[in-house]
Amino acid sequence: MKLPRFSLRRLAYFAEAARSGTISEAAICLNISQSALSDALTELERELGLQLLIRQRARGIRLTEAGRGVLIEARSLLKQADELQSGAQKRGQGLAGDLSVGCYPTLMPFLMPRLIAGFQELCPDIVLHFVEQTQERLGARLTQGEIELSLTYDIELPAGVVVEELYRLRPYVLLPAAHPRAGDGSVLLGTLAGEPLILLDLPPSRQHTTRVFAEAALSPTPSHRVASFELVRAMVARGLGYAVLMQRPAGNVSYEGLEVAPVAIADAIAEMPIVLVRSPDLAPSRRAQAFATFCRDLLTPGHKSGNSDNCGQ
Repeated sequence: MKLPRFSLRRLAYFAEAARSGTISEAAICLNISQSALSDALTELERELGLQLLIRQRARGIRLTEAGRGVLIEARSLLKQADELQSGAQKRGQGLAGDLSVGCYPTLMPFLMPRLIAGFQELCPDIVLHFVEQTQERLGARLTQGEIELSLTYDIELPAGVVVEELYRLRPYVLLPAAHPRAGDGSVLLGTLAGEPLILLDLPPSRQHTTRVFAEAALSPTPSHRVASFELVRAMVARGLGYAVLMQRPAGNVSYEGLEVAPVAIADAIAEMPIVLVRSPDLAPSRRAQAFATFCRDLLTPGHKSGNSDNCGQ
């Protein structure tokens, strides 16, 4: 068998340098000298026969096109090496190690607490790291190998990613408690057309709301654009307008303690899938597979894998 000329240590140095953006910061994180790190990176480039980094004085480092491709493969290889080492150390005791998972901001408070609590109980030796970012940034982190999985809506996803539907949600209208339609079982969006719309202006929530109105043959102009889910609810509670949302908190009050009224949409509106996403270029680790199974068992209606001990040997 032909052995590689490069070492995992140098690949780890390269991955940290790419993450940090500067040699000096990466050296601090790695607890080595800047000169030692710079020499190791130069040696890695020599071994691979590629220029991976462009060193810019006073401006840190920048990846070359070849460096970006190598970085993705390096992170995948380092992940597999970490899993091998963790498995060897914990042989017979189950899975162990780090797992990074992304989540869209409005889903985070509704999903992550129970996923964290349940998965930690099932797989106590796996350390979960959660990243809360926009759809675009989560997609970039997936393709770059910075996270293994992402929980988000099935809209505006990067091309080519592997998507698994977990469950679906139907959008609803949020009205002030004193609104004349607040007590109705459902409402047609057209009956609210003349009223101020408060838009959750956070992609892809913005695009989804636009799609909902388009399905009802409407195109209202928002009176307010807000990037915070709870601020939208607070403004509705104050009577400043209505909103179209997906997630439903257990209580119908804003942060101020004012009441809001969720009302079903009577129009024929499509449900929105909540999905688990991964990159097709990176084979999922056993830790990621265990987490995906746990998500299915907890979130997918009617699904039960029967594999509750999937963190065992």
